[in-house]
Amino acid sequence: MPAPVGAAIAQTPEASNALLNVVNISAAYTVLQSDSGNVFMLSGGPYTVTLPVAADLEQGWYCKFVVKEDTPSGDITLQAASAIIDLVMKDPGGNASNSTAGTAKATIVLHTECTQGDVVNLFTDGTTYYAEALSGIDDAIDHTAQ
Repeated sequence: MPAPVGAAIAQTPEASNALLNVVNISAAYTVLQSDSGNVFMLSGGPYTVTLPVAADLEQGWYCKFVVKEDTPSGDITLQAASAIIDLVMKDPGGNASNSTAGTAKATIVLHTECTQGDVVNLFTDGTTYYAEALSGIDDAIDHTAQ
């Protein structure tokens, strides 16, 4: 049945021919304002991915970090300029102990225990970064070094 006249038709990426902008990272990288919308595939380590100053970004700026390989060779740190990341983390079984619990932090650390597909979604309101992380391994993603 056709959509009613004037109704918006939702398009999937496949229907609109939209593709994700996937960027491979295996060494230190400084994220740019123009990187909004990128999916960063992380491998190797140890290294630091430096985030832009949130206050310099437009509200709605976002990106995604995905672990590309099982057990990276070193910790991968997502580093903000100051304690401005609020992280909500869910480990297996619903464990949220690695969340920042309302106290903003300066880093998110993807430890060597990470597994392929672990993910951190990050966006800003133009002041603070907000992150949500999912991992298949308990304590693999945290906001501190182990």
